Order: sequence, then C-alpha cells, then structure tokens
Amino acid sequence: MASKAFLIAIIFVGIAAPKAFATDYIVGWALGVNYTAWAEGKDFYVGDRLIFQYAEGTHNVYKVNGTAFQQCTVPPPSEALTSGNDVITLATPGRKWYVCGVGKHCVNGMKLVIIVYPVMAPASAPAPTPAYGASVVQGKKPMSFWSNWKLKIHF
Repeated sequence: MASKAFLIAIIFVGIAAPKAFATDYIVGWALGVNYTAWAEGKDFYVGDRLIFQYAEGTHNVYKVNGTAFQQCTVPPPSEALTSGNDVITLATPGRKWYVCGVGKHCVNGMKLVIIVYPVMAPASAPAPTPAYGASVVQGKKPMSFWSNWKLKIHF
C-alpha cells in the first residue's frame, strides 16, 4: 500500500510542478540572427537565465523598455553588459527587451524581445468523494485528499 501512495505522490508532483528547475538559454549574440525566430516556441519563466555569448568588444547588451526597443534607443554606456558572456536572470514576469548598442546593430536586427511567465504554483486538488470500495476512517464527513491520510482504498 505504501508503494502505491508513493507512486501517486510522484505522479502528482510531476503533474503539479510544471517548472521545477530554471533553464539557461544561450543567446548567440550576433548580426544576421533572426531573434524573433530564435525565441519562437520557447517558454521563459521567472528564474530562467539568458546567457548572451559573443566575442568581447564586438557587441554589448542593454536591457531596455518597449519604446527604446522599437526605436533602437541605446541607454548610457554605464548600463551596458560587455563581458561576452552576459548572464541575465529573469526575475519578474512580463515582456523583456534587449538590444545591442554597438553602431547600427540594433537597427540591423540585433535585438530580442521575450515574454517571461510567472512560475505556476501547483493548483490545489478538489476534495474527492470516496469511491466504491473506499471507507473514511476519520469521522463521518469526507475530508480533503491530502489531509485525510487515513483514507483506505480497497483493491
């Protein structure tokens, strides 16, 4: 019986926890890349990381707002990430915009927009009704599945 309960718990955790670990996304930061196509089909969540990789000194990365993204307005140089291996942890949900501030790189398409989703908390399961062959040991009224650990199911 204990092994069945363990198996049910493992299955529940697998279903209820859609995103258990953060994902690192390597962004090959270069001219000529279609970043809209690159981001397509990827689901970004709070806690994930973008790692912009490029030859140091050839590019940089700026986090900007939507207007600066559309107009390719570059913030002050002090806000640039320039290591060639720039790691950005996605800390909040919402749209995120990134541009290269070197020359006309942004105007030539070197910019990325993504949507970051919140990490979903597992939804609580509805209280089950005892099925055929089940008996409630604690009291007369049914309790929630998780608090009624003495629910006996006969197979």
